[in-house]
Amino acid sequence: MQLEGTAVLVTGGASGLGEATARHLASLGARVAILDIQMERAETLAAEIGAIAIRCDVTDADSASAAIARAKEEHGVARLLVNCAGGGAAKRVVGRDGPMALEDFTKVINLNLVGSFNMTRLAAADMIAAEPDANGERGLVLLTTSVAAYEGQIGQAAYTAAKGGLSALPIQLAREFAQFGVRAMGIAPGIFHTPLLDTAPPEVQKALGESIPFPHRLGQPAEFADLVAHIATNSYLNGEVIRIDGATRLAPR
Repeated sequence: MQLEGTAVLVTGGASGLGEATARHLASLGARVAILDIQMERAETLAAEIGAIAIRCDVTDADSASAAIARAKEEHGVARLLVNCAGGGAAKRVVGRDGPMALEDFTKVINLNLVGSFNMTRLAAADMIAAEPDANGERGLVLLTTSVAAYEGQIGQAAYTAAKGGLSALPIQLAREFAQFGVRAMGIAPGIFHTPLLDTAPPEVQKALGESIPFPHRLGQPAEFADLVAHIATNSYLNGEVIRIDGATRLAPR
């Protein structure tokens, strides 16, 4: 896949890994649509990088469908979907106050797993109906999972389950979409320096960085974005999840 002139959808594109991805893909000539609920941030970023900002709640079928249709009107059929929208909340399955509230679990599952599936099913339908390129490729769906899918920490049952589900999907999607020339891949980031981590004290950030085997630092969002671009342009990558974590393995807590 050639990125220059290609229509791209980035969910959660107003901040963190999504913002870095939107910036990098736009710098490579892609026609980027930033899909987010943080419209002020999204519009500011879009104006800066020459993208478009569209409000999108990935967990809502109508909102997602309308956002993709709007992006299609502006840029044409998206050949690359990067699912970066997500988040989590730490709660033990059974804590001091008893069992975790079921809605606390389902909320995280809906945002991370159901939201990514929602966007995937809609964007892939457009890709499948599009004309293939010279190599027979029609598009790429990229899921952002996490190393938490493999080393779930105490208090992270919902996030681990959501990211575990996402980690299982690339091979299934790749098999299902293969006949149409649509690829599916996943990226499992380790501990990255995102706005969420900025809320932690400096000494905590320093300790987290030093815990990484090599290099001894937090991951940079730009490194995640570089991997997104590489996956997009390397058409032999399909059906796999790539860890980007400096060889870290999460401790129990």
